[in-house]
Amino acid sequence: MFSNILGYKVFNQSKNKLIELVFAKKKICIISGNPEVLLNGMSNKDLFDRFNSDDFIIIPDGVGTVVSAKIAGQPVQEKIAGIEVMDELLNLSNEKGYKVYLLGASEDIIQRCKSNIINKYKNIDICGCRNGYFKVDEMNEIVEDIKVSKANILFVALGSPKQENFIIENMSQLPCNIYMPVGGSFDVFAGKVNRAPKIMIKLGLEWLYRVWKEPFRIKRLGKIPKFIFIVFLNRIGLFKKAESK
Repeated sequence: MFSNILGYKVFNQSKNKLIELVFAKKKICIISGNPEVLLNGMSNKDLFDRFNSDDFIIIPDGVGTVVSAKIAGQPVQEKIAGIEVMDELLNLSNEKGYKVYLLGASEDIIQRCKSNIINKYKNIDICGCRNGYFKVDEMNEIVEDIKVSKANILFVALGSPKQENFIIENMSQLPCNIYMPVGGSFDVFAGKVNRAPKIMIKLGLEWLYRVWKEPFRIKRLGKIPKFIFIVFLNRIGLFKKAESK
């Protein structure tokens, strides 16, 4: 069920199997395991250990992770895009009555995101939302608001690793069952940016489309080959992978 990539336990089954596993857990955080996020974890042992804990699950989000799994000799069944998992969780929330809380992005983006989600899923309960521009001394207020909302699912879009750290720091005291750091997904749901055409997604070229639309991302692009190269070095014994607890 899991592939070992540089010591990370990466889910290697289908998206449908992932959803089944997520709802079988009392409390779980879904990590979109793209090279950038995984590299962040490699430089932070606490983050790395938590990503590999029983209440976290890493999905192979991005062609870089899929290629790395093949190089490691433990291929995944399919790429699982975080935004697609988020959309599926919203769909199930609409059908089953789960409460959803949105945290992150700018006030304009999160309000547009909320509005578009409600327009798409007519019966969904967005029980709370808050933009991501808050000070440290406002943290307790936000946590209390999430508690009061009795949300079942919490989506956090604060950028990596801030969004992952927020969940790690507060997961134990929050009532939510499912937690997911979602990066720029709020921008997509808000209509600020579009996903790549289906053919580019199928060919594993969504990263190229995003760089074309948002040139500032090119600075982060180098993390994909960097991660793949480290995996290759590890496979031939020239790089010692981190050890999970």
